[in-house]
Amino acid sequence: MKLQMHSIHFDADQKLIDFIQKKADKLDTYFDQIIDGEVFMRLDKNEKNENKIVEIKLNVPGKQFFAKHQTDTFEAAADEAVEGLRRQIKKYKEKVLLAKQ
Repeated sequence: MKLQMHSIHFDADQKLIDFIQKKADKLDTYFDQIIDGEVFMRLDKNEKNENKIVEIKLNVPGKQFFAKHQTDTFEAAADEAVEGLRRQIKKYKEKVLLAKQ
């Protein structure tokens, strides 16, 4: 799946981009009609450690999925956001299957 990566207020290194791409690619096993997506990595300007935000938006035919998570590392935030998308995709697929019956 093609993801556009955007890093706001910092420059993301290639290792982080590859990590997020690899995590997001696993969503293809749950739903193979994902068209593309966008990832926004943002550094929040607060004093707390939990200032890293990852937002992921996925486009599928007729629908859009979105997940956002904030924690102290981009890797953990990406993990949580991808997990949120996985849950949304599973719920959507169940709804579609019920509608077809």
